[in-house]
Order: sequence, then structure tokens, then C-alpha cells
Amino acid sequence: MKKGINIWSFKEGSSIQACIELASKAGFDGIELSLNESGELGLDATDREVLAIKRQLDDAGLDIAGLATGLYWSYSMTSADASIRQKAMDVCKKQLELASAFGVDAILVIPGAVGVDFIPGSEVVPYDAAYERASEAIAKLVPFAAEAEVSIAIENVWNKFLLSPLELRGFVDAHNSEYVGSYFDVGNVVHSGYPEQWIRILGHRIKKVHFKDYRRQAGGLHGFVDLLAGDVDYPAVMTALREIGYNGYVTAEMIPAYTHHTEQIIYNTSAAMDAILGRGQ
Repeated sequence: MKKGINIWSFKEGSSIQACIELASKAGFDGIELSLNESGELGLDATDREVLAIKRQLDDAGLDIAGLATGLYWSYSMTSADASIRQKAMDVCKKQLELASAFGVDAILVIPGAVGVDFIPGSEVVPYDAAYERASEAIAKLVPFAAEAEVSIAIENVWNKFLLSPLELRGFVDAHNSEYVGSYFDVGNVVHSGYPEQWIRILGHRIKKVHFKDYRRQAGGLHGFVDLLAGDVDYPAVMTALREIGYNGYVTAEMIPAYTHHTEQIIYNTSAAMDAILGRGQ
């Protein structure tokens, strides 16, 4: 498996080039970038910008590990507002377009939400309506994913939706497409389950993996801690990933960044991942 780091792990406001350089210096194989509303790699990103970023990656000897976006928290495929649902689908199409240009094989997609506790005033959607709207949106996006040869990888997040590995597996399988799968986040399931169980149930459907750690006793968003400082049984996670034959990127998503000496979290995460992956032993 290859070792990646998500760009949200870096100090807020850092340029893509600065993040690439630090990721390379810290020993990562790749960096996961994010599609933004505006600015660097924004919705209006051009081929020229993609080429410039690819040159920065090449110069640093780094892969692009994946392409995420936080825009699905603002534009949900399950909203009661049809214009917001359309905007979410447009975001996904742009992600697919950019991923294809970068040579990324799968994108991180949040297919909507029933509710989001950590966003004040977040829309609450009836579960059955959310399921129907998310299914309809993903079905409409599958042809675009197939054309781009980029998979839509649905991440398990704190959206009160697709709450078990069985339900997520069923949602993925309903689309009967090799271009729909799971973006499995190890840390996000620890408050209510066991990541190694999710991995075995989702199996080959897992397209990409996020590494985090979580301390159940702390609870809430304060439960997210540095890798190896929480309750994730990483030896069991690695055993499960090897059992299903996963050999792609495992990408750390470390939020929030340290308040002081913000670069240190990148080095600490790299060292923790070396231990988890059995590198240098």
C-alpha cells in the first residue's frame, strides 16, 4: 500500500505547492488534493492549472493520491431544493473531469445527508427521501464516471446516512457499476462500530481508504486524535485490508491541524503510518 496525506491536514491557507513540498519532505508517496469553491483548484480550474500542479508533483516526486472536496457539505445531493441537488451533481462532474486530467482513479463523494450535527442549521432530510434522492443522483452520474474512467467512491461520514456496512454495500451494489464504490474512512466508524468489520463486508467495493484515529471515551469531534493515539485497532485494520486484497493508497486525513508548529503533524503522521504499514521494520 502507498502512503498519502490529505491536503486538509496542512495549515489552513497553505498553497498547494507548499503542501506538496512538505508532503514530499515528510516521506509521503502522494498527496490528496481538494476541489474548492474558488481559488486554487476551484470550480473554474483550467487545464493550464492542472498541468502546473502536475509539474509541481513531478518536481517533488509525488503522486496525486486522490481528489476530495468539502463542497458536498454546502451542496447536498439529498437537499429538498432541486437547485442545490443540481449544484452537487455539477460539483461531482467537475471532480470527475479534474480527476481524469490528473490520472486519479477514484474521487471522494458524499452522496448527501439526513442531518449533520457539526454544521449549525444543517438541513434535516427524511431518511427515505434522502435515500431516493442520493440513489437518483448517483445513477445520473454513473455515465459521466464511466466516460472519465474514474470511480465515484462514497465516503462514510457523519451524515446520519448509510449507517452500516451492510447498507452501504447495498447502496453501492444497487448501481451495478464498477465505477461506484466505497471511500472507506477508518476513523469515522469507530464511534459506532469496528473498521475491520466494515472492510471485510465492503470488500472489493473499497476504492480508497482514509486513515484517522478516534478515542471513543472523548466522543464528538474532540474524539479525533493523532494516529495510534485512539481506539482504532490498526493491526486488525491492516489484516482486513490485506485479506480483501486492497493495495491502493491509504491517505491520512488529520483534522484539525496543530495550533502551533503546524508542520509537525505531517511528520508525526508519516512516522505513525510507517509503523502501521510495517515500513522500515
